[in-house]
Amino acid sequence: MQFKIWRRNVPKLKKQSSFFVKRFFCAFKFGIYLILFLGLLNIPGLAQTDDVLAKQVDEMMQKAFPANEPGAAILVQKAGAIILRKGYGMADLELGVPMAPDMVFRLGSITKQFTAVAILMLAEQGKLSLQDEITRFLPDYPAQGKKVTVEHLLTHTSGIQSYTDLPEWLPLLRKDMTVGEIIDLFKNKAFLFEPGEKWVYNNSGYILLGAIIEKVSGQSYESFIQKNIFEPLGLTHSFYDSTERVIPRRIPGYSHDKSGYVNAPYLSMTQPYAAGSLLSTVDDLSVWNAALLANKLLKPETIQKAWAPYKLKNGDSSGYGYGWQVSTYEEHFFVEHGGGIPGFASYALSIPADGVYVAILVNCNAPNQTPGDLAFKIASMALGKPYQDPKLVAVKPEKLEKLVGVYRISDKEERIITRDGGRLFSQRTGGTKYEIFPLSDTQFFFKDSLNRITFLKDKKGEVKELIMKGRLGPAERAQKTAKPLPTEKKAIHLDPAILDRYAGEYELMPGFSIVVSLEGEHLMAQATGQPKLEIIPESETRFFLKEVDAQIEFQLDAAGKVTGLILHQGGQSLPAKKK
Repeated sequence: MQFKIWRRNVPKLKKQSSFFVKRFFCAFKFGIYLILFLGLLNIPGLAQTDDVLAKQVDEMMQKAFPANEPGAAILVQKAGAIILRKGYGMADLELGVPMAPDMVFRLGSITKQFTAVAILMLAEQGKLSLQDEITRFLPDYPAQGKKVTVEHLLTHTSGIQSYTDLPEWLPLLRKDMTVGEIIDLFKNKAFLFEPGEKWVYNNSGYILLGAIIEKVSGQSYESFIQKNIFEPLGLTHSFYDSTERVIPRRIPGYSHDKSGYVNAPYLSMTQPYAAGSLLSTVDDLSVWNAALLANKLLKPETIQKAWAPYKLKNGDSSGYGYGWQVSTYEEHFFVEHGGGIPGFASYALSIPADGVYVAILVNCNAPNQTPGDLAFKIASMALGKPYQDPKLVAVKPEKLEKLVGVYRISDKEERIITRDGGRLFSQRTGGTKYEIFPLSDTQFFFKDSLNRITFLKDKKGEVKELIMKGRLGPAERAQKTAKPLPTEKKAIHLDPAILDRYAGEYELMPGFSIVVSLEGEHLMAQATGQPKLEIIPESETRFFLKEVDAQIEFQLDAAGKVTGLILHQGGQSLPAKKK
């Protein structure tokens, strides 16, 4: 589970065999000498020694998590051996307790891989099929005439709306809810698309999977995970979260507001349920990963299927298996997932064929650096192939101009390509405006990212479509339209006295606010965990941002007192009360 604003994210299993293991040990001595030799040569791009890698990662983590701020625990493995296991920053700001690697964190959506494995275990036992319609287990669920399968839930391709995207859910964060009550929030909402047609991240699907586990097994979700996964694997520091229960080494989570770090707002952990309610440590996650690789819970063919990207009806890859995102980098296969929940952020990444595993758990939901970005950088370093942006090529402005336009993603979403001299920019509906850099006349990249945009031309050489492909997730296609570029909004001048009345904190949901401040004659807004940006007036109460496709409309009562604001972004209008 994750809360976001301003920013929009732009995400062949080799079998281990006894033959491989024997060959590995036969080559062990030679490999050691070779690694030492290459390390002495210090050739860029080649794997460094484990000590060098550990030092590099340690420096990165110290910079990302200062000693006096909320921190992180990390575990890095390479060829199955632990390279670094350490805590950074503070575990408890109030008690002054520094972070240690054995501390217990909320996992957020890393929970989904445990839920997926539970479903697959039941499938191997013959108690369900992934192609079963969910109404077999939940006969009262209103499928609206659509065939929604267990596999659709696993792969985020059901078309069911995610309850965490619903405005009516936001005021309910503190309420203890039954599984049935959570399902009631979304069950009658219109489907976003036909099952199997698209991939859209969906917490509702994993709530339904939890309900199916309970129906099929006759146990609660918590009991099933405890008895069938945690206990057999010896995961003694992994739990289904409970506020009342005393859990040794569990630490608090933090967030930001205008005063700095604050205790994260209360969230009833009945609500994330099978989509995000588990707790664990980096050590237990490492054991969990090793157990999957050793086929202790699932057959090899089952875990291979879980780590294979689901194909959409049009044949495109979704980039997502069963509870894991999957990708390749430099011909290496990655399986990974992150999590975000009030007070915490998490990421776990595995490169199965290379024995690389990186787990980073953070006790702040708005860290200085996201654990996913750090995990990928560390994993690429462990491979000896650290990511570097490709070299630019020169493209004439007249060629760039042919790419400019409005590209339709869906009825509600577009990607706008604009040009400023010899520079090209991309902005998705509700998203940030980014410069894109040329690899060729038709392929462009985002700085410090594996995200790529490719423009496709017809036989006449006219641009008809673009494909946006990130490191993770499905490719996004957008058709070029004849629509003119959006008219630039016109700024007006407002007296600083008028601007000053808007200063304050506006709560969108518990723990997630927009702080508005006046700096000179400029009104600035900062969403929790996001950069501070100027908001520019187009009327006395309506403001826009240059960097992000979003607008803020301030609300006044009859006496002219500011009572709140409405954030218009990505086709949604979200109200926020002034605190």
